[in-house]
Amino acid sequence: MSGNLSNGLVLLGMGMGFVLCFLTILIFAMFILKHVVAYLNKLFPEAVEEVKSTAKKVSANVDEAIAVALAVIAAKRRG
Repeated sequence: MSGNLSNGLVLLGMGMGFVLCFLTILIFAMFILKHVVAYLNKLFPEAVEEVKSTAKKVSANVDEAIAVALAVIAAKRRG
């Protein structure tokens, strides 16, 4: 029984060690690739398109908006 437990703990340690090594290598690779991509973006920049949006005018007439809201409420109550 003790042999199985020690074998299991060894496998557990090895598995966690492999995962830790893989994740460490992955983090370093991502760090290096970040710098490579930044350098390539300086060499080959992309054209940035400007998106022009039209601003909607807000109704300054508050009384008109209130009248429309009251008309809608009255129509809902009748119907």
